[in-house]
Amino acid sequence: MKTLLAAIAILSAGASAALAGPAGDMAKAHIEAIAKGDTAAVTAAYAPSATLHWVGGPLDGTYTGPEIAATWAKFAKAQTGLKATVVNMTESMNPKGATVVADVVFANDNKIPVRYVMLFRDGKLADEIWQIDPALAK
Repeated sequence: MKTLLAAIAILSAGASAALAGPAGDMAKAHIEAIAKGDTAAVTAAYAPSATLHWVGGPLDGTYTGPEIAATWAKFAKAQTGLKATVVNMTESMNPKGATVVADVVFANDNKIPVRYVMLFRDGKLADEIWQIDPALAK
């Protein structure tokens, strides 16, 4: 019985770590800032050497430095009144960093389904993939 309870405790701890943690909280805050169009909060999350890979849609491209802020400013101007729905989110961590993978649907009159991958190092967003994923909108 003790072995069973210990196994359940270990599995429960592992499951909760996969769903929420410091990087997951940072990712949720980042997603909410995007939905609100708060470009100052969005860009404050990035490390100085961060890269944003935008895959699909009119902003398709790879951005670094000041280009990241300009890209989010274009997005915020084009997409107002968004609501973000996180469909699924997982977090993986080790002492060197954390990765968050999330399926998010941003919606106003349009739906923008996104497979989102965020790499955090030292509490900052170091690398980001914003992949338009039409399969999520179904």
